[in-house]
Amino acid sequence: MAFLFQKFQEAVKTLAKSPTFAFARDPRQLQYQIDLNRLFLYTSYNRLGKNASEADAEEIIEIATKASVADQQMVVQENVHAQIKAFCTFMDAVFLPNEKKVNDVSFELSQQTKILPQHSDLRSANGVPKQRLISQVELSQKLKDELGYTLNVKPSQISHKDAGQGLFLDGVVDVGAVVAFYPGVVYSPAYYHHIPGYLDEQNPYLITRHDGNVIDAQLWGRGGDKKELWNGRKMVDEKGSQVDNSDDVLERRNPLALAHFANHPSKGMLPNVMICPYDFPLIENDMRAYIPNVLFGNAAEENTERFGSFWFKSRVPRNNESHVPTTLKTVVLVATRALQDEELLLNYRLGNTKRCPEWYAPVDEEEIIEE
Repeated sequence: MAFLFQKFQEAVKTLAKSPTFAFARDPRQLQYQIDLNRLFLYTSYNRLGKNASEADAEEIIEIATKASVADQQMVVQENVHAQIKAFCTFMDAVFLPNEKKVNDVSFELSQQTKILPQHSDLRSANGVPKQRLISQVELSQKLKDELGYTLNVKPSQISHKDAGQGLFLDGVVDVGAVVAFYPGVVYSPAYYHHIPGYLDEQNPYLITRHDGNVIDAQLWGRGGDKKELWNGRKMVDEKGSQVDNSDDVLERRNPLALAHFANHPSKGMLPNVMICPYDFPLIENDMRAYIPNVLFGNAAEENTERFGSFWFKSRVPRNNESHVPTTLKTVVLVATRALQDEELLLNYRLGNTKRCPEWYAPVDEEEIIEE
């Protein structure tokens, strides 16, 4: 596998300099295409598994040189979704160990035209499967035992006074692995003015996707010790009425919902994770509680369009169609190499800000994108 990974690393460096990307006029779009190409290679390599052959690796590299941006984006989404689905399956196995037994019993009793007792040991009074009482710490350890890794937040090893807490991998993952979720409230460009600390740059827990959506992790903190309704704050639209997010019941014990604690590397160091946009399909009801994000605003009423560097809002849906979202636009962190028991470092890419912190050192001068 080490030999195959070397081939992938060489392909990443070569494709990043490909003249294919020169067709993207917008610098941000250019950077996104380069990043997407890397994610395509990394996540596809991860999905090959330990039994991959050299022919498999060469086929993926060849596809990466020819596939369209749309096709690569689709493959990355599929690769990431497969990993997250496996994680959600693990979470269900921990919280609902008797769910299969419940389904079997329910089916058998229905065949006999009997009714499951209201206060069954398998279900709560309202018919919802009971969850095991387990702490976030216990869940984190079970995750490591089952999947080989978990995350810890502790004092950073970055050598500057503002480093504070850092995010550490406890265990082992291979390149292309999804190692963390970026939790919090998702804001579309139309709602930038609602983001706490956005305009005065006083909120250090913001992250921006390539499509302009911003995620604020400030109120998520380190999660919690139960599954609960969570909307981050009283969400209010421009008319002053509360936006209804009452259906968002999230598992606050998610041990991977800690990406906002990842630090930027010190000068001379390289990042070992990268941002990956992940559009979670909202039809996946069984997985929803483990996706630590909620949407700010009423997407069914508001539509945004971009012209140059300006965002404009339109209250009239195109073609009179409903704009109820089918996906939740989130962010995860993906490993860019094999990792073992180390601090996770993410390139913040602050080159487009007017005032960078004293501690900030660009990872790669070529990656600085000006406004």
